[in-house]
Amino acid sequence: MKTYFRLLTFARPIEKYAFPYAFFSITGVIFNTLNLALLVPLLQVLFYPANPKTIIRILPSFRFSFGYFHDLFVYNSYLFTQSYGKLGALEFVCLVIICSVFISNLCRYLSQRIMENLKIHTLQNLRQTVFNNVMNLHLGYFSNERKGDVLSKITSDVQVVQFTITSTLQVVFKDPLQLAAYLGYLFYVSSRLTLLSLLVVPVSGLIIAAIVKRLRHQASDAQKSYGIMMSLIEEALSGIKIIKSFNALEFVKNRFAAENSRFAQINRSMARRQQLASPISEFLGVGTVVMIVLYGGYLILEHKTSMTADLFIAYIAIYSQVINPIKSISGSFSNIHQGLAAGDRVLGLIDFKPEVVDTKNSYYLSEFNTEIEFRNVSFGYGDKNVLDNVSFFVAKGTTVALVGPSGAGKSTISDLLCRFYDVNSGSILVDGHDLRAVQVESLRALMGMVNQESILFNDTIYNNIVFGRADITEEAVIAAAKIANAHEFIMATDNGYQSSIGDRGVKLSGGQKQRLSIARAVLINPPILILDEATSALDTESEKLVQGALNNLLKNRTSLVIAHRLSTIQQADKIIVLDSGRIIETGTHSELMLLNGLYHKLISMQMFQEM
Repeated sequence: MKTYFRLLTFARPIEKYAFPYAFFSITGVIFNTLNLALLVPLLQVLFYPANPKTIIRILPSFRFSFGYFHDLFVYNSYLFTQSYGKLGALEFVCLVIICSVFISNLCRYLSQRIMENLKIHTLQNLRQTVFNNVMNLHLGYFSNERKGDVLSKITSDVQVVQFTITSTLQVVFKDPLQLAAYLGYLFYVSSRLTLLSLLVVPVSGLIIAAIVKRLRHQASDAQKSYGIMMSLIEEALSGIKIIKSFNALEFVKNRFAAENSRFAQINRSMARRQQLASPISEFLGVGTVVMIVLYGGYLILEHKTSMTADLFIAYIAIYSQVINPIKSISGSFSNIHQGLAAGDRVLGLIDFKPEVVDTKNSYYLSEFNTEIEFRNVSFGYGDKNVLDNVSFFVAKGTTVALVGPSGAGKSTISDLLCRFYDVNSGSILVDGHDLRAVQVESLRALMGMVNQESILFNDTIYNNIVFGRADITEEAVIAAAKIANAHEFIMATDNGYQSSIGDRGVKLSGGQKQRLSIARAVLINPPILILDEATSALDTESEKLVQGALNNLLKNRTSLVIAHRLSTIQQADKIIVLDSGRIIETGTHSELMLLNGLYHKLISMQMFQEM
């Protein structure tokens, strides 16, 4: 129940839907029951005067009961019979039945429409909440979770939750109300027969409960399996070139087939359980109807009851309809278990708290004035230590380069500066403010970043450079593209800046994608630039052109440059050499070359490789 009430909070304001739904449901239930109850006066009109004792000649006194409305209708039928004859009374009864059926179906349509609006409203709120929370999570979460499983929770699991919302409201309100209305009329007609017929309800309930007992656990397994399949699909589509080049098609197909088979087996098992509930309840219900026909017929034929034939026929007709709400309730329990299992997964994603959050009285960093300081910073991913007691300064207007072998911790430093992660110990300060006390959004507004991997979106070249900013002119975009040496190749495309680059920029070369990323960073003109292997994907000619533009851009600007090609950072004001998470050398290019240490070794190795 806790899961259900949590999910229901996303339906707010629920009273906007609940009260109209309740009104139309109650009205629909009343008229739906009346449709069948009208069989009695209809039969009485057709068979009158064969059964004169059923005639009511005096207006009945008001009382809130089935009996009053029944007697009132029979009385009006009698009046019509007296005034217009038997045919006139038949026309009156048929007209009332038509009106009752129309109102019943109109109310059912309106209640279903309101329920659909409630479902859509709830799913919209839930999906938006899940997506917003996922976007706020720290990067470490995505390193530990399958991307496909996250996608499954946002899409498939959220969609399944709709069954919990709609089915539960039906189980709690509409179907029990309809069942109560039917049973109320049945008790009015014959309490003895109704009590006998109710013996089937606990039997049916116990059988159905046993059938759906494991559904929630199976539904959870099914959603997890679906998430794994989504991950396999995403990985296969992203790495299709590698898969084909390594002749690994059969391996990938077989891996997906195994998980697909497991998912299908779980669904088959769930379907068997779901499909058993409805026919069992229907079989027991029909069996009870047959028992009622035998017993009731016996009582009438042997004159052991005051029930008339017309009442008995109406009783059987209404009892046959009792099966429908019972079937609906039993089927709803299956959907509820599936929805609750999916709801647990979705709420788990919503409840996952990001590790990087603004403190209550966080400082808004509006500008950068003096320096960046790393003070005794240590950091690790889980049990793996990446940085160990790292300390250095980056003064405003200077360029500091980070070099070292792979895994030395260079990219981790840039991630910590952008506060994608918080340090384990020590502190990072900007103008003397600890980043953990600074508003994340204000900090990142001061920074522009170009990653080693070009991250582009399936949109136009223009929109990828602008990237959501509404205050940018076309002239500024073109100027940024020229600085990044991208303008010429952009104009060579079919539609220039309005050309679509495809998924992840698949229509562009690696160098072209990197130049667009540089243009995007140039456009926002940040006071702090972070270049993480910014020229690594460029060919030699493009690298020289872009490096020249970057050198001009870096003048009088604070920048942190991570470089694999050491020739690109020789003009840096300070070069920091890292190895195994520690700073082992610091100085200018000339100073480090004189030390004849790791930096000298790395330079010598690159010079040898380029020969």
